[in-house]
Order: sequence, then structure tokens, then C-alpha cells
Amino acid sequence: MVTPTVALDKVTVVFSTARGPLTALEEVSFSVAEGEFVTLIGPSGCGKSTILRLVSDIHHPVAGSVKVAGDTPEHARKKNMVTMMFQEPVLLPWLTIQRNVTLALELTRPADHPDPLEVLEFVGLGGREKDYPYQLSGGMQQRVALARALVTNPRVLLMDEPFAALDELTRDRMGLWLLEVWERSRKTVLFVTHSVPEAVHLSDRVVVLDAHPGRVRAVVEINLPRPRTEEVRQGLEFFNLLGTLREHLRATQRREA
Repeated sequence: MVTPTVALDKVTVVFSTARGPLTALEEVSFSVAEGEFVTLIGPSGCGKSTILRLVSDIHHPVAGSVKVAGDTPEHARKKNMVTMMFQEPVLLPWLTIQRNVTLALELTRPADHPDPLEVLEFVGLGGREKDYPYQLSGGMQQRVALARALVTNPRVLLMDEPFAALDELTRDRMGLWLLEVWERSRKTVLFVTHSVPEAVHLSDRVVVLDAHPGRVRAVVEINLPRPRTEEVRQGLEFFNLLGTLREHLRATQRREA
């Protein structure tokens, strides 16, 4: 049996609050295979970002287990196996694009990594390495953030709504571009979004979460051909999958009511 790259087994997370213990996740189980693109969706408060922080060794469960390539998140972090992208690119404005990318190497010191200039070329920013963040659009700044993540050669890429701050047209273009990058790199991706079309467009599987506490409601296979062309996105199966996911989300809302 092949060991999944990411595996959560009956994970429960409890936070201490002013009102007492808060169960953020309860017995959450799912896995992500090597090179798979899995997306988490669900209402606010369902624990999507908490799951990313478990895999990246920021949070820790009170019960259950989290494994990255069969090891603990702590060991995976120390081996630079996991990296995360956030909603904002978080670039240092006084550093050039190239220096923003190479800073990740200086902080993590991975044993093996690609050339930063090659990575910038890979994400479509060849020739912009001497620019500063203010000279780039929001979408380009997120490309820099992805280059910074990829340059450390992680095995798992965690993406926490990386396109949420972009306008709809730019967000759509960034989704197409991300798929092109992923299809060439085949990193294992765990992606968080509130957008159902984005989830269907990008994913191999979608994990739907209930809230209060976060539980897995459904895992939906996205059996659409790749590459995800405009023809695929306008097809009947795409719209059927949108309907399936939206019904699961409506069920989470009925549960909260």
C-alpha cells in the first residue's frame, strides 16, 4: 500500500478561549496522494485553515494523528518538506523580487533546491527579478510568493485562499496559470477556497467540511479531464459537480440552522 503524502486520521483540535474550550475540528480523516491537488471548502469556522496549520506544524491535535510522508509534521517541517502560501503575498517592499525569493533559501537552507532565477522564469516572471513589489500587479506579486514557496523544493504546497484578494478576472487567470505550473511541477497541493467553481476547476478531489465543530461531510471526486480547458469548464459534467458541491454546502448551512 502506498503511503499518502498527507494523512489526517480522526484528528480533533480544541482551542482555549475566554468562553472555555472550543472544538475546532472533530475526528477529521482524509488523505492526499503524492502529486494530488485536493481542495478544502466549507463555511467560515469549519477549520480549513486550521487543517493547513496542522500539516505545517503550527497547530497540534489533542487526538488523532497527522502525517506527512509517513512522518510527523514537525519532522517534515525540519526537512523543508512543507511550505505555505497565504491570501496576501507578504513580500518585503525594500527587497527586489529576486531577493524576496532567495530570502526563503537563506532562512530554510535546504540541501537541494532549484536556481531562483529559473523558478522566476518558471512562474512567468523572467526578466522581472530586479523589480520591487510595488512595480508588480497583485497577481504578479502572488506569482512571486509561489516562486518563494517553490524555490525551497517542498514536497507539499499548502495554499490558504491565495487568490481571494484579487479581482474576479485576475483570479480566473491566476487559476489557469496555477494549473499550468502544477501540471509541470506535480507538487502535492492542499488548497483552501470559498469559491466552488475554483474548487472544481483546480482539483482532483474536494473535501467538504461542516462547521462548529469542523467535520468531513463529503469527499467529492472531480473526474474531469486535464488540462482543464474552457471546453471542460463549459461542459455538463462541470456544472453537475458545481451542483453537487453546492448541495453539500447548503446541507452544512441547514445543519447550523
